[in-house]
Order: sequence, then C-alpha cells, then structure tokens
Amino acid sequence: MIKNKLYSQIICIVIYVFAFWFSCFLINISQLGLHVFMSNHHTWLLILIWHIFATIIVYIFSVILKNSSLYDPFWSVAPVPIVVFLSMGMDTLDIKLLILIPICFWALRLTRNWLISWPGFHHEDFRYIDLKNTNKFKAEITNFFGIHLIPTLIVNFGLFPLVYFVNYSSSSISMPLLYAASLFTFFAVILETVSDEQMRNFRNNPDNKGKTMKYKLWKYSRHPNYLGEVLFWYGIYFMGLSTGILPIWAILCPTIMLALFIFISIPMMDKRSLKNRPNYKNYMDKTSSLLLLPPKS
Repeated sequence: MIKNKLYSQIICIVIYVFAFWFSCFLINISQLGLHVFMSNHHTWLLILIWHIFATIIVYIFSVILKNSSLYDPFWSVAPVPIVVFLSMGMDTLDIKLLILIPICFWALRLTRNWLISWPGFHHEDFRYIDLKNTNKFKAEITNFFGIHLIPTLIVNFGLFPLVYFVNYSSSSISMPLLYAASLFTFFAVILETVSDEQMRNFRNNPDNKGKTMKYKLWKYSRHPNYLGEVLFWYGIYFMGLSTGILPIWAILCPTIMLALFIFISIPMMDKRSLKNRPNYKNYMDKTSSLLLLPPKS
C-alpha cells in the first residue's frame, strides 16, 4: 500500500492523464470523432463516450490499487477538458470566458480541496467503504456503478446545457442573462469555498475534536458547501437558458444533481455525524439541511 501522500497524488495524476489521453485515442481509432461539431447531439454523444471510457479506466486502476478514492478528483477534473473542448465550437471570446472562468474556478477549488485533504492511497473515503460493505460480487457492482459510473453520468448530464452554445451565433444569445448566470455560478463557488474553509478552520482546532460545527454559515445550514455545489449546477443550466433554445426537460440536468445530495450525500453525512457527535441530533433538529435559513428556536 502506498502511504506517501505526494507519491499517491503523482500516481493519481499520471493515471488521469493516461485515462484522458487513452479515451481520446479510442475515440479517434473508432472514427467517432469525425465531424465533431456536426450537430449538438453528435457532439454530446462524443463527449459522453469519452467520459465513460475515462471512467472505466479510472475504475480499473481503483480496483488494482484497491481504493475507490482514486475517483474523488474525477468529479472536478474531467469537466475541464469537456468544457475546453466545447469552447472550441463557441462563437466569441466573451462567451467562452463567461463559461470557462466560473467552471475552471470551481474545478480548481474542488481539486485543491482534494490535494489538501486526501492523505493518500492508505485512506479510503468512509462513504465508499459503507457502500461496498457487502459480499464481494455486490461490492464490485456497487463500486463500478454506484461509485464510478453513475456519478460520471450525473456530472455529464449536468454539463449538457453547454452543448447548445456550440455552432450557435452570439447574436442569438441573451448576453445579459449569460452574464447574470456566469456571476450566479461564480458566487455559488464562493459560497462553497467559504463554507469549506470555515469547516477546515474549525476542524484544525484541537479544542473542537468531537464537537459540531454550528457557527457562521453552518449556523444556518448543516451543509452550506453542498448548497453551493447544487447552485453551481443550476448556474450552468441558467447559462444554457441564455441560448433561448434549451429544451424544457433540461431542467432535469441540475435537478438530478440536487436529488443526489438530498437523498444520498446529505443522509450519509448526517448518519455519520449522528454516530460520532453526541450533540449533532440537537443541531440537526434546529438547522436546515441545505438552504440557509434561521435556526429553529
């Protein structure tokens, strides 16, 4: 088992570079990449196939290394080449920047979090351990679908509204709405960043061991960082709305992300906190799970 944090991170980076490159190679040799920007649906199919190929490669290495936490930075790293690729088909520089800046800011923030907090391959996220806590066959099915493939598909679907900017004239885009959506997305990342920094500072204080963080933003929401993440994906949806051609059903793109946090991520975190912190039940009863709301008296 690799215990050195730096070596673990270097290995992870090498695996990701290989996964991204080899996925491009597979698409090229299969000639799926011909006429890349021929249509929106063809473009997104190409992106989806690339995303799945890369996920499978990361999954294979996670099995070899016996650690599903290898997938953790994939959530924030994989969208960057996708959005850069899409920007090649966008009309003007200002449109590209309004989309790229908040998304790259989000990716850098989450990846920085991973670099700071991930101890290395000797550690595996408790959520993955809990999900795989069954017989070997079921555990591997859960590992592939629940930990790797389904999150990839949710992120991929969340980015879908951006495909409508490809080969679309800037004169048809509502620039005020795009500016507002870009700013909304940026501030969602700010909310997420501030929340995480507040929690990190709280945990770094030895006096707070075993205590519940219920101050600052965490006074009004048990998961303000998750709120920022959900709002980020709604921001991408609002960007897509500025094209004026986003289909009505596209509201599902960020809403599925919202459902992931409400029905899976938040219950898992609350369950662990109830187990490890005696006063968490009282905090849970008084504090909103996601939205920033005044605590109950």
